[in-house]
Amino acid sequence: MRPADLRYLLAYLVPACVAVGLQARGPWVWLTPLFVFGLVPLLEWTWPPHPQPEPALATAGPLRHPFFDGLLYLNVPLYLGLLGWYLVVFTQTQLTGTEVVGLTLSVGIAGGALGINVAHELGHRPRALEQRLAQVLLASVLYLHFFIEHNRGHHRHVATPQDPATARLHESFWLFLPRALVGEFRSAWHLEATRLHRAGAPSPWTPSNQLLQFQVVQLELGLVIVVVLGWAGLLAWLSVAAVAAVLFQLVNYVEHYGLQRRRTASGAYERVQPHHSWNSEHALGRILLYELTRHSDHHYLASRPYHTLRHQPASPQMPTGYPGMMLLAALPPLWFRVMNPRVPVPTAS
Repeated sequence: MRPADLRYLLAYLVPACVAVGLQARGPWVWLTPLFVFGLVPLLEWTWPPHPQPEPALATAGPLRHPFFDGLLYLNVPLYLGLLGWYLVVFTQTQLTGTEVVGLTLSVGIAGGALGINVAHELGHRPRALEQRLAQVLLASVLYLHFFIEHNRGHHRHVATPQDPATARLHESFWLFLPRALVGEFRSAWHLEATRLHRAGAPSPWTPSNQLLQFQVVQLELGLVIVVVLGWAGLLAWLSVAAVAAVLFQLVNYVEHYGLQRRRTASGAYERVQPHHSWNSEHALGRILLYELTRHSDHHYLASRPYHTLRHQPASPQMPTGYPGMMLLAALPPLWFRVMNPRVPVPTAS
């Protein structure tokens, strides 16, 4: 561990902003959206990255450290605490309409960054504890099917028509969004049905179906919220989960937009390479999202922990960081104008 690694503590600026909004309310409820989608894009646009070559790491298996792991683990109680705090404030405090919208967006942003994103990192870890923490975070944003689909589906089919999380060239985000949401759930069902069939199960409608188990868990969470906080609490939770899901799909959209893997002579797709994911080396976005923006190296070797991900010179580079690209993706005409000329043309096999 180097002193420079302390920079990852800046990732806690997001939950800190959410906490300020929940405590102070009023105009402070907009602190998180303004920080993430205002100040961060401005800083990343002002100071473009200058990536330096890094030494290659042969394997990712033993590269563990309590500091880097602990930073991830702490997000679990942090996000659950923020979500519970929000639900109590929403149901037991007289809020203005502006405060409701601002707080819902703030906690939803945390749900995407601290919830789904950290669950994504933990879900790639082999230890049972980390797998369980990933499931806890995903359940808190109603996205448990991601645990099945991402590792077994997305990483296998990325940059092919079989992957619902890969945006096609000329496909706007608003057309991609429903296709990805439905497609990921459908893919998770198919993956579980296939697994159970190979295990000899006569039908996927069995208690052994992990996707069905996950839906029961999420339903039970919803019922607990209704019992404790009423239907208003359930509405608040669903709203936060919706914001987190949309933000996550914005990330999916920008990560693989228009990129394609070639078919080999055998008809199979080529191995996933660094040029099948868009990268961003903008430092602040890298820190806030635990190096998710080094997405090419993640797909090249998914078992590599976030703090060891490398810059891949062969990967196509985004003109700015993830927050700025997510804003751009929400405006399809501008997105197409900026990104379509940058999409590399697949070479013949």
